[in-house]
Amino acid sequence: QVQLVESGGGLVQAGDSLRLSCAASGRTFSSHTMGWFRQAPGKEREFVAAISWTFGATLYADSVKGRFTISRDNAKNTVYLQMNSLKAEDTAIYYCAAGTRGLGYVRSLYDCWGQGTQVTVSS
Repeated sequence: QVQLVESGGGLVQAGDSLRLSCAASGRTFSSHTMGWFRQAPGKEREFVAAISWTFGATLYADSVKGRFTISRDNAKNTVYLQMNSLKAEDTAIYYCAAGTRGLGYVRSLYDCWGQGTQVTVSS
């Protein structure tokens, strides 16, 4: 089992930037895809971005493409989500996820989830 701990959330103004981190521990996840999802109040959890751990291929939701960047540091077992030009509609709890069934945006591809970190963007 992989344990995931997110950090870096907070309250910012529209147009600001934040960087989220997800530290992974436990069994080796060298073959895991890592993803970020978010859930706003009253809405379903939605895909944000994902990265293939081995080759670094990335996938983004259209709503964040060009503003958010997912990256990973294999040596630190950490995945990052750099969020620029934040908008009020980016307000949500952001969850880190790990999976072994390939790169994709479907929640069922991911087996392990973190507890989430709150991001609030004021307009």
